[in-house]
Amino acid sequence: MSAAIPATDSHAPDVRPARLAAEQYAHHFADAAPRLTRTQALVEAERCLYCFDAPCATACPTGIDVPSFIQRIADDNLRGAARVILDANPLGGTCARVCPTEVLCEQVCVRTTQSGKPVEIGRLQRYAVDAVMDRPISQLFQRATPTGKSVAVVGAGPAGIACAVGLARRGHSVVLHDAQAKGGGLNEYGLASYKMAGQFAQRELDWLLGIGGITVLTGWRLATAEQLQGLRQAHAAVYLAVGLADTPSLRVPGEDLAGVRDAVDFIAELRQADDPATVAVGRRVVVIGGGMTAVDAAVQSKLLGAETVHMVYRRGPATMGASRAEQDWAQTHGITIHHWLAPEAILPGHGGAHGHAAAVRFERMVPLHQPGGGRLQHLQATGLHETLAADMVLKAIGQKLDASLLDDCGLTLREGRVVADDDGRTGVPGLYAGGDCRLGGRDLTVEAVEDGKRAAAAIHAELSA
Repeated sequence: MSAAIPATDSHAPDVRPARLAAEQYAHHFADAAPRLTRTQALVEAERCLYCFDAPCATACPTGIDVPSFIQRIADDNLRGAARVILDANPLGGTCARVCPTEVLCEQVCVRTTQSGKPVEIGRLQRYAVDAVMDRPISQLFQRATPTGKSVAVVGAGPAGIACAVGLARRGHSVVLHDAQAKGGGLNEYGLASYKMAGQFAQRELDWLLGIGGITVLTGWRLATAEQLQGLRQAHAAVYLAVGLADTPSLRVPGEDLAGVRDAVDFIAELRQADDPATVAVGRRVVVIGGGMTAVDAAVQSKLLGAETVHMVYRRGPATMGASRAEQDWAQTHGITIHHWLAPEAILPGHGGAHGHAAAVRFERMVPLHQPGGGRLQHLQATGLHETLAADMVLKAIGQKLDASLLDDCGLTLREGRVVADDDGRTGVPGLYAGGDCRLGGRDLTVEAVEDGKRAAAAIHAELSA
C-alpha cells in the first residue's frame, strides 16, 4: 500500500536561485527576534520576582545569575547586567539568540506557573549583551598578568572559544586553530541566518578576541596523530573542541543522486552567501531529520522560495531533537512535519531528469513497546509506504565524529565520541576535550560553552600547580 505524491515525467528537476523578488530576501532573512527597546526591556525586567535560589539560574547550563542581571537591567545598569552574564557565559550574545530557553531557564520561571508566561530571559540577556558590544571588552574584564604558558585549542566553535577566552583572562597565551576560513564553528556555519543576523558570530568573536592573548589560526585542519603530538610538545596543554564534522549516510539507494545534499552544507552555503538570492533551492524540498538543524534547513528553504517543504522524522514527536517551539516555528512557516516515516529510497526522475532526485520513498514505522524501554525505542516496519516528490533532499540526521584520527592518539572513544570527565580531562596527560565531540550532553551551544569554561578552569589549575 502506498500513499504517493508522484514524481512524473512532467516534473523536471527544479533547483535554482532567485525564486523571489529581490526585496523579499531582506525581509525573510531579517532578525527573527529583534532586540528589545529600552521601554520593552524595563517593562519585562519588572516582571521578574528576583527569586531567592532562583530555578532559572539552576536551569542554565552555564549558571548565569539570572535574577541578578535582570535586576541590573531594571536599574538601567546594562554594563553591570552584561558583566554578570558574560562572566558566566562569554558567548552570552549567541546563547541569547539560539538557546532553547523555552526548555531551560524560561521553562522553570515562576511566572510561568503564576501567569502562564515566563519572563523573556533570553531577550533580556540579548538586550544587555548587545548594549556593551560597541565598547572594548577590556572595559568589562581585565586580562591577568601573562603567565608565559601557552595552550593550543583545536576548534574555534563555542567550546573552543569559551575555553580560549577563559584561559586568556587568566593570563595564558592561546593559539585557537580551526579548519574553516573563519572562526566561530557552528555559530558561523551551522545556524539559521535569521537567528544570527548581521554577521553576529564574527562580531562576537572579534569582540571577545579583544581580551588579548589569543591568536586565531584558520585553515588549519587536524589530520594526523603527528600534528596532535606536535601541539602537545609545543604547548603546555591541548584542548580538543573539534565538534562533529561528518554526516552519517542514510544508507538508502539513490543517496548519490543530484539534488541530495547535507543540510549543514546547505545552511553553511546560505550563511556565507553575500546575497541569499544566489543560493539555489528546490521547488519541492524534503528534509530528513527531526532536530534543530532540520528545522533551520526546512524553514530557510521555504524563505528562499520553495513552494512545498516536508520535514520527515522516523520516530514520534516526543523524541524529536527540535524543541516544541522550533517545531511550531517550522509549521508557522508552512513546513509540513511527518512522523513515523523512515527513508527507504531516493528515487530518480525519468528521461532527462534521470540522475537527479525526483522523490523519496518512506516506510511507515511503529514503536516496539518493550518493558523498561528507554526514550528511543526500537522501531518496526509496517510494510506501508509513502512517497514525497522532491527536487532537493536535505539530510539532517545528525553528525558524527571523525574518529579515525583520534583512535591513534591514546584517547578512549565510546559511542563515537571522546570520553572525558566534566572538566574535559581525557586520561591523556595535558590533553582535554569538550563540546560536541565529548561523550555526554545534549549538543546545545550553551552546554558547549560550559564545557569550554570548565576546561579552562581545569587547565589553569593544572598549569598553576
